[in-house]
Amino acid sequence: MKLNRRSLIAGSLALTATPVIGAAPRFESKRPANRHFTSPAVERELVRVSAKIGDPELRWMFGNCYPNTLDTTVFMDMADGKPDAFVITGDIECLWLRDSSAQLNPYVHLAREDPKLRELFHGLIARQARSILIDPYANAFMRDPMAKTNLPWALADDTEMKPGVAERKWEIDSLCYPMRLAHDYWKASGDAAPFDALWAEAARTSIRTFRAQQRKDGPGPYRFLRRDKLATETQILNGYGAPTKKVGMIHSMYRPSDDACIFPFLVPANLFAVAALRKLAIVASEAAKDNALATDAKALADEVEAATRAHGTMIDPATGQRLWAYEVDGFGNGHFMDDANVPSLSALAYLGAAPTSDPLFQRTAAAAWSDRNPYFFKGTAAEGIGGPHAGLRMIWPMSIIMHALNSNDDATIRQCLRHLKASHGGTGFIHEAFDQDDATTFTRHWFAWANGLFGELMLDLARRKPNLLGAPL
Repeated sequence: MKLNRRSLIAGSLALTATPVIGAAPRFESKRPANRHFTSPAVERELVRVSAKIGDPELRWMFGNCYPNTLDTTVFMDMADGKPDAFVITGDIECLWLRDSSAQLNPYVHLAREDPKLRELFHGLIARQARSILIDPYANAFMRDPMAKTNLPWALADDTEMKPGVAERKWEIDSLCYPMRLAHDYWKASGDAAPFDALWAEAARTSIRTFRAQQRKDGPGPYRFLRRDKLATETQILNGYGAPTKKVGMIHSMYRPSDDACIFPFLVPANLFAVAALRKLAIVASEAAKDNALATDAKALADEVEAATRAHGTMIDPATGQRLWAYEVDGFGNGHFMDDANVPSLSALAYLGAAPTSDPLFQRTAAAAWSDRNPYFFKGTAAEGIGGPHAGLRMIWPMSIIMHALNSNDDATIRQCLRHLKASHGGTGFIHEAFDQDDATTFTRHWFAWANGLFGELMLDLARRKPNLLGAPL
């Protein structure tokens, strides 16, 4: 197994061997005996969807992956007399705003029927709000809000590190994901309790941060340098990144992979911000009864959307067709690629940032899933999109999941399921990345976000393609 800087921390996940309902005898559950959090609604959903999966190996993987966040990454506590949920990313004992939001997303539709699950959402929404108020530019946080980072790669970073911050890489999506989570929880549960003054102040802070990173009046307060041999870990020009023309798009110094942007206007992240801000406006208006916050969020969304549509596309020289660029600088420079981490160009429909039927999105996603994308890899084990973070030839299962979610073609979806089934390298879990020719060479043995996203795909297919899911591969 290949390990990178996000390798397993000391110790390994204790596993038990109890049979999954309906699984073939050789497929033994990898769920731990001592589980961090259990939701009756999630357990019922696990049984319901498992019964609809015709392939025994996929059914086994779903049984391992779908509850993985609850089983292994949730730490419940109390703060100021209210629930506090700290959700680690898996093999790193820190909370990423992005990952923690995405990790709970597969369960949000069940919140109305499970008070215990609602308590978990209350706890995470509040923890994220407190984290944003510590530092809206940070991507990851410590469990103890007074602790210094213990991440070895972040100890010497040249940036304004505050207590409670684990890593301070400014990524637009770090603030988008909590907005999306809040909206989806509100719509699923009708529960306004989490949307209090703390939440509203964090939301206002997020909007102020987005506006500051439009950089209309100077470089803004954020800079970041890391002494590292990898160019993807640091920023040029004294930590402020490459020059841009200030056109109204939001600067992002890092991608959702935590890799440095080449051009600071990361197009999928800006489009995600547009969708997230509009979702924030709905929660502010309907749940928090804060019309001023809703108006501010909608105004910024409109501005960023207009700027991104004006400056975020490019002409594909191979076809003469217009595509979304991956990154641009506002001067007319940009490049086309896609990175498997979400937000990606391939994930725009999944995030609600583009309709699935939109021709511009369809052309872009098709180009990303082709040799037009320098990070599209095809080997004997599978094909899919990777990125610089794990290196060449390394396919991220996350991209295969997105490709299946984007498709309505049964043959395409079946091929994606075959690739996912081949990707786990005998572990029964979804990994960060695996070698295009050898799935036993992979990164991140314990990556809860990817496990949950696989669970989301199974839920989606159970609803959208039950006959396909119920048939053997």
